[in-house]
Order: sequence, then C-alpha cells, then structure tokens
Amino acid sequence: MAPERSRGVAFGNALSAVRRGVERHVHGADLGERDPDYIRDNLPWLWLLASVWFRAEVRGLENIPDRGPALLVGNHSGGNVAPDTAILAMAFSTYFGAERRFYQLAHNLVLAIPPLAPLRRFGTVAATPENAADALEAGAVLLVYPGGDHEVSRPVWERNRIDFDGRRGFVRQALDAGVPVVPVVSIGGQETALFLTRGTHLARALRLDRTLRLKTLPISIAAPWGLNVGDFLGHIPLPAKITIQVLPAIDLHERFGPDPDVDEVYEHVVSLMQQTLDGLAARRRLPVLG
Repeated sequence: MAPERSRGVAFGNALSAVRRGVERHVHGADLGERDPDYIRDNLPWLWLLASVWFRAEVRGLENIPDRGPALLVGNHSGGNVAPDTAILAMAFSTYFGAERRFYQLAHNLVLAIPPLAPLRRFGTVAATPENAADALEAGAVLLVYPGGDHEVSRPVWERNRIDFDGRRGFVRQALDAGVPVVPVVSIGGQETALFLTRGTHLARALRLDRTLRLKTLPISIAAPWGLNVGDFLGHIPLPAKITIQVLPAIDLHERFGPDPDVDEVYEHVVSLMQQTLDGLAARRRLPVLG
C-alpha cells in the first residue's frame, strides 16, 4: 500500500474512532435526562455565576406562551461553549419554574464534552428530528439554532449578523407541529473568544462533514489553549456581557394564512431577528465590555 493511501486510511480510521467515542458519550441524549430537581438545586448559584461573569440579562420571557408547546428560534454564538444556551435555560426555569419542560437541541459533539455534561440535566438533547418532534408533541418548549455550527463559529467581525445559512427546517418543524415560533436574539457570545475562521474548506478536506457531521473546523484564539483549532475540548470564555431578547410569538397561520410559504416565513423571521440584533449592537459600547 502506498504511503499516502496508508496515511489516508489511518486518518479515516482515527476519525471513525472519534465518531464512535462521541456516540458512546451521547448515547441518545434524549428527553428523559432533564432533571427538574437538579435544576432547582443548582439554579441559584449557576445564575449568580452567569450574572457575575457574563452580566447576563434576559428580556421578554413574557413573550413565550404561558402554556403549551412553542418553538424558540435563536441565533447562536460562542463556539462549543455557547453561553447563550445555558443562560436562556436558567432564565426560563427561573421565570416559569423548573417543572415546565424546556429542551434545547445541540450537536452531538457539544454533548460529548465532559465539562458540558450537566447541560443534559437542564434539557439539552441531541439535535435530531425525532427529539424535536417528541419534545413538541409532549407539549414542551423547544429551542433550536438553525445556523448550527455554521453560525456559532462565524468570525468575530460577523458577530452581529444573523446567519442561518438558508436553513429553513425550523419553519417546517413549526408548521408540522402546529406551534408558534418565538424568535430569540442574543448578543455577546461571539465575543467570548477571538473567532478567526469557520474553517469550512478545512473541514471538508478532512472529511469531518462525513465522519462527525461537522461542516466547519473553526480556528480561534481562546483560553487556555491560545490557538484553538476545532474547539473540541471547549475553552474558557471571556467575560463578555450577554444580552438575550425574546420577541413576541408568531402564529404562522394567523400571520401568513392557511398555507404559509416557507420562504416567506423564513425571510420574515430572519429579518425581524436581524433588526433586533442591530438594535442591541447599536446600544453596545465596546466588545466584551458591553
């Protein structure tokens, strides 16, 4: 076997081993792992930590319907250690109580990072269509990030841009489940490290899209690693101020008629969120400091 082919086979085998390791750690990460007692016990000190480190501010929680299922659609920032998810989960449980079911979809790789394992007990589950459908069918509130790894690893100079990469699945999800869409806009997460590039071409060259479902291999400067490639082990986020704005719920049939056009809904939601993000950015004095 030629040396080049031998190295290629070895690299492919290594990636397959990583994928199997991720799958073993995640083992489904299903809805049953959410633990209201754990949330109640840990909420005070975790919220205090978020308030001190990120000076977290969450506005508009009253816009989430008081009862029944809803699909929260958010912009996503901060790499694999995205503070917006944890902050919103804590704020939701503080406002509505730990008993109300709230789930957040996340990539398997995030769920496999050991320090982030407690997120599962707050309701973070593997981002699968089955988990999404089951959560909404069970009457829960579900948070999705359509931009996924594409948006969460965008370079820092694009930090104030909503970028779902054209992914319209959330619209069909809401229509299929018959639930309202609640846009959620956050700012500050992309300032918790210096994100330099998504590394899209590098991820494709390394076949990460096939082996790990990763379309990006972000490169950033982050503590404690310095140059951080892939963010596979997470990082210590800078204490950037995180502000989250929950917008009014959108009844898709009431707003767009009996047969909503998916593209029209998508453009409306993205435009509304971008306007909100622009407003939040305009009131922000300096990166990190807020």
